[in-house]
Amino acid sequence: MAQATQSLKSPSTVRVRTHRERVWYTFKRNRTALVGLIMVLAIVFVAVFADDWFVAWIQGRDPEPLLAPYDPIKQDPRNRLQPPSWEHPMGLDTFGRDILSRVIYGARVSLMVGILSVLLGGVLGTILGILAGYSGGKTEDTIMRSIDVLMAFPSLIMGLMVLAVLGPGIEKMVIAIGIMLAPAFVRVVHSSTLTIKENDFVMAARALGVSRKRIIGVHILPNILGEAIVLGSIWTATAIRVEANLSFIGLGVSPPTPAWGTMIRDGTQYLTSAPWISIFPGLAILITVLAFNLLGDGFRDIMDPKSYT
Repeated sequence: MAQATQSLKSPSTVRVRTHRERVWYTFKRNRTALVGLIMVLAIVFVAVFADDWFVAWIQGRDPEPLLAPYDPIKQDPRNRLQPPSWEHPMGLDTFGRDILSRVIYGARVSLMVGILSVLLGGVLGTILGILAGYSGGKTEDTIMRSIDVLMAFPSLIMGLMVLAVLGPGIEKMVIAIGIMLAPAFVRVVHSSTLTIKENDFVMAARALGVSRKRIIGVHILPNILGEAIVLGSIWTATAIRVEANLSFIGLGVSPPTPAWGTMIRDGTQYLTSAPWISIFPGLAILITVLAFNLLGDGFRDIMDPKSYT
């Protein structure tokens, strides 16, 4: 009896994890997601520190290569189409430019377009999805039928249509890909909003006279934000791939700014004699898309309550 009383008074040794600890524990169990996170961070690091742009901006001078071994637009026509060597690990292109340096600088364009276009599409799609799901009626019908029309077009065709109106350029490409991605966000956010707005806490807020704006901002948006983040991380890979496709057909950044799609296009006529011109930027696209897909899988596990143990 005394032992039982003592055991009841003894403090519990079971430690309850906080939400942050559960999230990190769930993410650590997914080894592929960790690999994806490391790959994404490495790609971002390479893109940011390709040159000393920040120091150059402070000092008021042109940036100089930092991680990149050479200037990506400096030409050496006498050594054009030189194969990979110790001096140039990825060889030289048709103008004698170092391919490794151009691949490193090209990461900036791909990441900038991919991340900014997903942010644009995510914000636009989330607003329209919540508006359609919460309002219902004619507003929902108008928005969702318009989204159905947009989703009938393939992603590349949609991007071409927008760029045909806006013209080429990195800013126009961000807008085009953002508009292309918005319908996917609308569909996901719309379905989630339809479910959440029927929950008891939303119904109680309505009964108490809480404003529509506050219900959306406090009760609905936080509950769908996780799904939007997961979708955004996965669609970043798609945005990078679409950017490469558009650059390949000449609708990307203007030369001589390095872009992976443009580099692949420049090497297509030399696939038999100098395949390294297209192979290395193609591998860069493959690795980047794989990294964001793996990271998206990890975020999806984090947002799934069933994965917490």
